[in-house]
Amino acid sequence: MKPFVVIGTRPEIIKMAPVLHEFSKRSIRYFFLHTGQHYSHGLSKSFFIDMKLRDPDSNLEIGSGTHSQQTARALLGIEEKLLEHKPDVVVVLGDTNAVLSAALAAVKLDIPVGHIEAGLRSYDMRMPEEHNRRLTDHISKYLFAPTDYTARILKNENVWGNVYITGNTVIDALESIIPKARKIESPVSEKNLDGFALLTLHRAENVDNPEILKGLVKGLQVVRKDIVFPAHPRTLRRLEEFNLMDDLCSLGHIHIVNPMGYMSFLRLLIDCEFVLTDSGGIQEEVTAPSLNKRVFVLRRSTERPEAVESGHATVVGTDPKKFPALVNRLCEEGLDVRRSCPYGEGDASVKIVDVLTREFSCSPEQPNAQPDRYRTPF
Repeated sequence: MKPFVVIGTRPEIIKMAPVLHEFSKRSIRYFFLHTGQHYSHGLSKSFFIDMKLRDPDSNLEIGSGTHSQQTARALLGIEEKLLEHKPDVVVVLGDTNAVLSAALAAVKLDIPVGHIEAGLRSYDMRMPEEHNRRLTDHISKYLFAPTDYTARILKNENVWGNVYITGNTVIDALESIIPKARKIESPVSEKNLDGFALLTLHRAENVDNPEILKGLVKGLQVVRKDIVFPAHPRTLRRLEEFNLMDDLCSLGHIHIVNPMGYMSFLRLLIDCEFVLTDSGGIQEEVTAPSLNKRVFVLRRSTERPEAVESGHATVVGTDPKKFPALVNRLCEEGLDVRRSCPYGEGDASVKIVDVLTREFSCSPEQPNAQPDRYRTPF
């Protein structure tokens, strides 16, 4: 088997790392391509170091731009590398522009696609990621669904590929690295905070809309807790562009810090009392048994309902008249409760590589020759 692995952003680096390590353990040589959608040291290079990954074989360095520009640049660059290396399977993870570009390039060259984290749906059509994940699912041959719920979504959409329930690789990554993160110094130790909330904010539908971003800033001013905010560069630009930076910092309880490596960010996740975010990945990360944090989702909906059902996540919206009161009330009621992780037991990468290895070790006359204990019984 010759896998061709594509990543483009920080979450993909983290979640793909266990799969790449599993390939290496089995002496499976893979081609590793980074589209360069996240290109600063804080948003990319340091994560390779923290996750102990080798440098990519190719970096397209597509950088910033509109969604169409990023997708088109990645599509052309990936196609060129696919023609050069002729892999057996293209492996992607998640819902970024890099994922859609790789999937399109592969299927047009008749190369099967394996989509890790398949079946997620927010049903919020304002989100570019929603279109990316839906399109990728419907052109993939191997769909690795993290839960029974996401597998049912794929069944109901009548996808043509094979669906396998594997858990989520982010749990594999976190359970292996959290003990190390506990040993490093907190990135905000000099601030001497007596407890804090962790904030992340980057979704286009939130930060690119001046009215929604203004409402979020107004609401965050009312949250009764110090807030540490590792601000995404794009979010900082929008705050400046919409003249909201002074409002955000006016009360002194919101502490903006630079983007940081994954280990440092994990230390913030470990130390915080709760999380405020519009991220999808963090909704999964907080469910890891070694973290078990409460997260308030600053969105209208979530494609991670399992985290809501497990008690880790609460969708609080973006209305400044509603979400701060809900956050403050739930904090007063108490957040320190043990909850079960809905995303598997930390062996998703093993299951995924098991499936791929088995698929590409079968003879043409006997495809899927061995029983598959991970595949859904649809």
